[in-house]
Amino acid sequence: MDISVFQVIWFVLWGVLWAVYFMLDGFVLGTGFLSWILAKNDTEKRVLINTVGPVWDGNEVWLITAGGATFAAFPTTYALMFSNLYSALLLLLFALIVRGVSFEFRGKIDSPVWKKAWDNAIMVSSFLPALLFGVAFGNIFKGIPMKNDFAAINFTYDGSLIGLLNPYGLVTGVLFVMLFAVHGSLYAAIKTTGDLSKRAADLANKLWLPLLVVAVIFLAFTYPATKLYDNYLKAPVLLIVPVIAVASLLMIKVSALKGSFHKAFLFSCLTIVFVVFTGVTGLFPNLIPSNIDPASNLTIFNSSSSLLTLQIMTVVAAICVPTVIAYKIWVYRIFRARVSNEDVLGDADAY
Repeated sequence: MDISVFQVIWFVLWGVLWAVYFMLDGFVLGTGFLSWILAKNDTEKRVLINTVGPVWDGNEVWLITAGGATFAAFPTTYALMFSNLYSALLLLLFALIVRGVSFEFRGKIDSPVWKKAWDNAIMVSSFLPALLFGVAFGNIFKGIPMKNDFAAINFTYDGSLIGLLNPYGLVTGVLFVMLFAVHGSLYAAIKTTGDLSKRAADLANKLWLPLLVVAVIFLAFTYPATKLYDNYLKAPVLLIVPVIAVASLLMIKVSALKGSFHKAFLFSCLTIVFVVFTGVTGLFPNLIPSNIDPASNLTIFNSSSSLLTLQIMTVVAAICVPTVIAYKIWVYRIFRARVSNEDVLGDADAY
């Protein structure tokens, strides 16, 4: 097969990996930064942590795989991202490290001051990645100020960390925060019991309308700020992607009003996946567009690895991705039960 076929395949896989990561880690991040609202005492905080404790680190596999796929399939894009956006990515990495450490360290010392410090760390280190991921993708959708001399393999980036916090980047960041907030509260509603579950369900209902407002603002702002709509105007059949995203968002509320929070959570999963697909579909064939020189866009065609590399990666992915999916299904099935106060109080190994 021609190399362009494999370049398209890996663009699709790249989008899928990011979408699945946000779907899975989104509820962990949301549960983390909402814990100060949902939990009324130490036991309830432990319950929330134990709902995500068995799965959060496994969810990170999808992030690592997304980064690895970028490095292996599109090394030029990876080089630009991790050299010129180093400060933003380093901040994101530190936040993710602190979050994992916080889960493990919180219960090591039976001290209110110690636990309070790690509770705050969990909240901050959960909120920052949600915001920063949104800001990062908002800037990718918008395009970053770069100019490339492909012949000389020379890349010039004229942006800064502060420059990434532009209005459209921040709107996308807030959209991600709200998506993960609703996602996390729905997850807490179906994974906990009693008053904690009820508070989480009520919070999900309350947060849905602000999410809808932010989503509308994002869609309206996307037209003048980006070129994402160009592909949809050229091929209207692609509109099925954002239509599914919007329909899933509306069905979250419909299901929640009926008390079907498991269904609401599934629709939340679909919403996040198709929001990401909406952006990725609009980007094609770009990976990182330039907002100062379209000729400098990093695309799947000018930044990919060799044909042999992509062929080998495709074989590896065909074996490993189904294996990881099967493993994740097994893990979520094993830990499908709700977590109650009694569970954490009676288990010395609980977080």
